[in-house]
Amino acid sequence: MTAPLFDIDALHVKVGNKPIVKGLSLTVGAGEVHAIMGPNGSGKSTLANALMGHPRYVVTAGDARLHGESILADAPDVRARKGIFLAFQYPTDVPGVSMINFLRRAVSARRGEKIPVREFRKLLRAELDGLQMDESFVRRYVNDGFSGGEKKRAEILQLGLLRPTMAIMDETDSGLDIDALRIVSEGINRFRGEDNGILLITHYQRLLNYVHPDFVHVLADGRIVKSGDFSLAEQLEAEGYDPILQEAGLVPEAALSS
Repeated sequence: MTAPLFDIDALHVKVGNKPIVKGLSLTVGAGEVHAIMGPNGSGKSTLANALMGHPRYVVTAGDARLHGESILADAPDVRARKGIFLAFQYPTDVPGVSMINFLRRAVSARRGEKIPVREFRKLLRAELDGLQMDESFVRRYVNDGFSGGEKKRAEILQLGLLRPTMAIMDETDSGLDIDALRIVSEGINRFRGEDNGILLITHYQRLLNYVHPDFVHVLADGRIVKSGDFSLAEQLEAEGYDPILQEAGLVPEAALSS
């Protein structure tokens, strides 16, 4: 039996002494886009950071596997070279490091060999054109002085160049206006293919109107309480989270009528 592209098996994660993710399981097949939605504090960003190997987020039980092989013992840079990618909700500024040098080194690390300058520039130009960005953008320091929209486009630029196996997008739509959301979404859709998987973490349906998911999951209290197709996102947009949380026993009926 062939292993799935990526699977999370009964994962538990804590921050400090506080359990945040509580037995979450999810399987992403090749070519699939899964959306995770949920209220604030449900564990969405904790899940993303734990999968990427942030040391603050401690896995206490369960597993996460890429092509059937556990990634939990791997350092974040090893996970990245294997093909795990995280687009941050709040990308970090790196003053003094130019985007172009950062990107070329990252692509070389992902490939396991230095990418020739001519090939890199050709790939870079194609991705910049798709994101409607001028080449002067990559002469700037990484995220230093970038607007919120520029930071998110920089994340999608990395996605397009690195071509990861499993992309985890943590609230990539946060803070974007309509035009920027459309451009960023088009970048995600260009990346989408039969050899990779995408995990979209978002609060709102608006991103999913552009990047149509195969599956939608509701995360609450550190676990998935309901899964469905795109109609589940539409239900959340119309009704909010409370009816589903009540169904899962997480919101008392009195809270709904108050």
